[in-house]
Amino acid sequence: MFLSVTTTHRPATDLGYLLRKNPARMHETELSFGRALTVYPEASEDRCTAALVLDVDPIGLVRGKGDAGGLMDQYVNDRPYAASSFLSVAMGRAWREAIAGQSKDRQALADAAIPLAASVTPLPARGGADLVRDLFAPLGYEVTVEPIALDPVRTDWGDSPYVALTLKATTRLSALLTHLYVLIPVLDDRKHYFVGDDELQKLMAKGDGWLEDHPLKELIVNRYLKHRRSLVQDALAQLAGDEGEAETAVDAAPKDTAEATIETPLRLHDLRLDTVAQRLKDLGARRILDLGCGEAKLIRRLVQEKQFEEIVGVEVSSVSLARADERLKRLPELQRDRIKLLHGALIYRDQRLRGYDAAALVEVIEHVEPDRLDHLERAVFGDARPDAVIVTTPNADYNALFPTLPAGRFRHADHRFEWTRAEFEAWCARIGEDYGYRWTTEPLGPVDDAHGAPSQMAVFQR
Repeated sequence: MFLSVTTTHRPATDLGYLLRKNPARMHETELSFGRALTVYPEASEDRCTAALVLDVDPIGLVRGKGDAGGLMDQYVNDRPYAASSFLSVAMGRAWREAIAGQSKDRQALADAAIPLAASVTPLPARGGADLVRDLFAPLGYEVTVEPIALDPVRTDWGDSPYVALTLKATTRLSALLTHLYVLIPVLDDRKHYFVGDDELQKLMAKGDGWLEDHPLKELIVNRYLKHRRSLVQDALAQLAGDEGEAETAVDAAPKDTAEATIETPLRLHDLRLDTVAQRLKDLGARRILDLGCGEAKLIRRLVQEKQFEEIVGVEVSSVSLARADERLKRLPELQRDRIKLLHGALIYRDQRLRGYDAAALVEVIEHVEPDRLDHLERAVFGDARPDAVIVTTPNADYNALFPTLPAGRFRHADHRFEWTRAEFEAWCARIGEDYGYRWTTEPLGPVDDAHGAPSQMAVFQR
């Protein structure tokens, strides 16, 4: 599969500055599922084309996954060959600055509308060619959709569900790439990765300025968020401008309680919160960040201690934040005055979070995609840079002792990884080295001689 972008703006080779990729070279970006190549089939003063070619490893996609009965379904699919969420991920990695509209050497050009043409092939069109046109035409593009035959020899078999798409417009490169980034997986309607609150925030950021007025915004939101009801309702409420009103009503989707069910006999949740609250007290911290505060369970413990003069909860889920606000309203006024709730994603730098004594990330990091964890590290340890940071996360070694947890499975469907004790120690050592923190770790919960404790905690101090 490939995506190409062509411009006739003079000098056309300035496209290389916008993409941060020299037209004289081939550029390779390693991905967890393969590699992306940026090449320039043509590069002259009058016309320049950049192509993003995605080489997906079909065996790597399924190695070690599924049971024997489903292997044929896993191996026989179009994932390595058709434009999909894999291509969007590759765009986000290889052409990140261009999507963001940033150019070190040609910012004025990045901000300008220039003649552009983009081609994507083969593109799944689940909804047909008319849907492709209906998605892109309202955004100001001249849209050409060419069907791809199911078999070039047996024309009597008809067309495949794939098309070749060409878009033309005079627009900013960042706008064109952003529209493709969002709408390619919408047309495919089968994202290859878990969709959670961070994906909602990504959609709100990428859709800013165009999605709220798109005639097919409900279809776009539903497909982009994999039809997850609570996320879809939250997104549509934000796009409609009544976020607060809708979030109070959105409580119908049941929460995944698998992790709580597994850990309940050990009372791990209460133990984590009690231990973190005590460590924060021992550190002498007065101004606290609860990063990924959820429904404010840790905050409600902390506010009981007069030592904590300011407690700030940060949460990416608007729904959880609304629930937290409702629960905190029941507190006495003197306690409520010491609490502030902020809506924000932890993978982005946020100047509101600078200058605090301590931060807590209680069962948060395992919900972050591994290839985005470095963004959280830079935002928390590098930019916010509190004097102390407390991190708790499950201990994967202990999973073997949970009788209801199948081998190789995580405790919660939203976990993107679970670290062994050795992996957690290695991560702590790297954080300490990279960001200038000394650190200690300790077990949380009953300790098994062979497998350790069910949870693990690190305390970082500058």
